[in-house]
Amino acid sequence: MVRSPASHTMPSANVLAVRNLTVSLPKGMERSYAVQDISFSLLAGEILCIIGESGSGKSVTASAVMGLLSPVIKVTSGSIELNGMDILQAKPDVVRGLRGRVVSIIFQDPLSALNPLMTIGDQIIEVMQAHNIGTPETRSVKLLELLVEVGLPEPKTLQHQHPFQLSGGQRQRVMIAMALALDPDVLIADEPTTALDVTTQAQILELIRKIQRRKGMSMMFITHDFGVVAEIADRVIVMEKGKIVEQGVAADVLERPTHPYTQRLMAAVPRMRSVDEMREGQTPIVLQVENLEKTYRPSGSFFAKARAVKAVDGVSLTIREGETLGIVGESGSGKSSLGRILMKLMEADSGRILFDGRDIRPMTEQAFRPLRPYIQMVFQDPFASLNPRHTIETVLTAGPIAHAMSKQEAKAKALRLLSLVGLDSGAYDRYPHEFSGGQRQRIGIARALMFDPVLLIADEAVSALDVSIQAQVLTLLKEIQNKTKIAMMFITHDLRVASQICDDVAVLYKGKIVEQGPPARIFRHPENDYTKRLVAAIPGSDWEIAAEPA
Repeated sequence: MVRSPASHTMPSANVLAVRNLTVSLPKGMERSYAVQDISFSLLAGEILCIIGESGSGKSVTASAVMGLLSPVIKVTSGSIELNGMDILQAKPDVVRGLRGRVVSIIFQDPLSALNPLMTIGDQIIEVMQAHNIGTPETRSVKLLELLVEVGLPEPKTLQHQHPFQLSGGQRQRVMIAMALALDPDVLIADEPTTALDVTTQAQILELIRKIQRRKGMSMMFITHDFGVVAEIADRVIVMEKGKIVEQGVAADVLERPTHPYTQRLMAAVPRMRSVDEMREGQTPIVLQVENLEKTYRPSGSFFAKARAVKAVDGVSLTIREGETLGIVGESGSGKSSLGRILMKLMEADSGRILFDGRDIRPMTEQAFRPLRPYIQMVFQDPFASLNPRHTIETVLTAGPIAHAMSKQEAKAKALRLLSLVGLDSGAYDRYPHEFSGGQRQRIGIARALMFDPVLLIADEAVSALDVSIQAQVLTLLKEIQNKTKIAMMFITHDLRVASQICDDVAVLYKGKIVEQGPPARIFRHPENDYTKRLVAAIPGSDWEIAAEPA
């Protein structure tokens, strides 16, 4: 079921009007314009969702409205009117005065957007100080009110913490508090739930909805998740390669899409499997984990005693040749810690990790080094996992060349894998900063496949990708698995993706496996209460996709 625009009163006044906007790109790029001749309006009290793939122009449109375009890209024509004022014709200090007060933004990656050296409270108060709003006393009161409004625990204590001390969901709530500090008329949310697990995502969406309704704000919500669109949108705009190809009421666009591009996006949305695939016998065991334990013991302070945290608590599992085991759970459940332990990037406290029949847990790094190429990982964060000073050529070929592959063979293989993950040969000589987040994640997948590994550990490998690229990568991984019989551990917070690619799913909660089995049984008929909560939190779970796959 798609949310209806009649669910709240929608006045007809335009708060934001974009007319014939064109933003040019530097010479030498894949196309001349980031956005080309786009027009749309945002009504008072409305939630407008903009959806499209990476590079479609969604975030550039948001940056143009905020007056935050990079100097290398410029508006060449059109207008952007906020409450009747064309901000493209206004002076920079006037636009600066509107930013935060009339229009505000929630960025995609709160860890990058927040200053790591400043406390949470100081960063929110800084927004009010920059606009000379209130006194030190009233700002402190407003700060606590904002932290309560966004549902953060113990505001009086939390205001003195730094971003790295908070979870991903808490950091996103801080970003929302900052965006709301001056009660703006327009709130832009740029992929605010992409990296969050389903329960935190559901909480953030509900929080945004409540605040938007209570304050009567207009919202421009940028996303590539059709479930999120079905959950919150009044109207929808679909963008492709800088152009608007379809727009209308959410129910019409999502249930009766007319443009072929929208239909292709719909067809690529992963769906929950209703029947589990039959398996023909059991294949050899690649990895067997027995009673694995890992406890974090952070150092305490003079005032507070250190609290031990069990990240992995008695985990046992088996991964077989040619099969994929999914690991699902919320942030902090131990998913990534488990993956890093299996990669020997982190030491376990106890238990056994049998790889190729050998217990690799007690091995020294020197003893394990010959086995390392056979266990590869696709990391969660494509920004941090690629060296910004290396070209993609070096990123892909340095490891294989160090393991005695010739330069010619390494280059040929790298170009072939770039093509397989949806990038052209022009990517080979470029640097990571020249790619979008989704493109960087595809490079990470290609790098992991350069070694022809026996076991691939994918840690949120497709969480940053659009649905169409996500579908291509999932298909690619399945094709590679069918050809090479590679075993995979697929760590994800997206239950639909887990349902699509996994042969078995293990649900992790506070370091323990609370339920395990085939995906259709686990997600359609969960037995554990925690699993039931995860399934219930899937955004747009009532929405039925009208478009048939092409």
